[in-house]
Amino acid sequence: MLSWLKRKIRLVPARTAPKKRGVRAGYDAVNPGADVRHWANADALSADSANSLHVRKEFRQRGRYEVANNSYAKGIARTMASYVIGTGPRLQINTDSDESNQLIEREFKRWSRKVKLSTKLRLMHKSRTESGECFLVFRTDPKLKSRIKLNFDLIEADQVTTPDLSLLDENRIDGIELDEHGQPEYYHILRQHPGDMSQFHNNEYDPVPADEVIHYFLQERPGQHRGIPTIAPSLSLFGKLRRYVLAVLEAAENAANMAMAVHTDAPADDDDEEVPESMEEIEIARNMATFLPAGYKITQLRPEQPTTTFAEFKKEIINEIARCLSMPFNVAACNSSDYNYASGRMDHQVFYKEISVEREDIALDVLDRIFEAWLSEAVLVENYLPQNAREIDVDLDPEWLWDGYEHVDPVKEATAQSIRLDSNTTTLQDEWARQGHDYARKLLQRGSEVAIERELEIDTASRMAIDDESSDGRDD
Repeated sequence: MLSWLKRKIRLVPARTAPKKRGVRAGYDAVNPGADVRHWANADALSADSANSLHVRKEFRQRGRYEVANNSYAKGIARTMASYVIGTGPRLQINTDSDESNQLIEREFKRWSRKVKLSTKLRLMHKSRTESGECFLVFRTDPKLKSRIKLNFDLIEADQVTTPDLSLLDENRIDGIELDEHGQPEYYHILRQHPGDMSQFHNNEYDPVPADEVIHYFLQERPGQHRGIPTIAPSLSLFGKLRRYVLAVLEAAENAANMAMAVHTDAPADDDDEEVPESMEEIEIARNMATFLPAGYKITQLRPEQPTTTFAEFKKEIINEIARCLSMPFNVAACNSSDYNYASGRMDHQVFYKEISVEREDIALDVLDRIFEAWLSEAVLVENYLPQNAREIDVDLDPEWLWDGYEHVDPVKEATAQSIRLDSNTTTLQDEWARQGHDYARKLLQRGSEVAIERELEIDTASRMAIDDESSDGRDD
């Protein structure tokens, strides 16, 4: 009280707030002289705050719109899913018993075909590209034609949300309830899709335990719990590409629709002569020649449009769009006319590295959990799995084989493969794994074929020599 009174009568000078100092650093991008307008939208929000409900909703709507209406966007999303997932992963078990391994692999394959695992994985990846995330929810399916009644549904990101915003706090992100360690404990899943207009919505939801849900999204920041579309950085580029194509088309149509223009050097106020009104249209008959009134001239419109830069502009835009996916231009545009062998192989090496990383993430976050859920159901079925798979805390060490990458030049790849094997820098297991196959099964199959050839007295060496001569002829 006395201190306030002394400051009031100016006996003690009031404390002044320290002056704000500008950022002083050795980086041009953070100094006051930087282009402020360019960084106007920069923020210091957390990952979850930056990916708020409103932001994710806008991203989902615009991403789906582009994929539905833009041929390049849809092709990129589908192609990326086809490259990453392909025909689907194949399970490989590595226990000491080959018979048990083959039995488990065979039964899981049968079940995966019944639940359409490969189709759903491709849909999950496509949803992540256009919507940012996808949710897999396990359920029991009594009608499934399999001894294992486990099945799962895919849930769109719109349906995983917390309708009561008053419940949101530091332990509840939109649609996700965290435990004391910051790990998902429950997912809030609406009983109806919020965009379903055929039913009455009451915003009722079910808290589904986290061990029954697989959340598939690309985590790009620590502490991030919800995903945004993979094509988010390129959404505005799709709009620019579409506007440019329409502008070029409209310029060509306008030039084609107006055959010519008539103009005159006569005075505008000449009352002795009847003149047409401005912008008046007249029809022109075919094979007609005529004389114009005095002072009138005909000028044909030139279809001036950026035809020379049209292809180059599209190429640069598509290349920038595909960069956020590490996808080569020729794959995004489905056009390799300007590519040679060296450039095609170099671009695809980066692309294949990205695919390998994504496949590893899918194996850890999705496939391993699906196999664990299947195994927990399979061990309950009497006389279904071998005994070594029914032990407590058994580790079957599952691995996942994917489709191989088709080489641009199969002859060069086969030659390189032979050199690697001869120099002992690779193994048959690694080489067959690159093509998505189990080397042991391939060797057994090849041995069976050789035995049949011997039984039928087929000279394998002669056939191989003929093949070599044919290949030598092709090389010439």
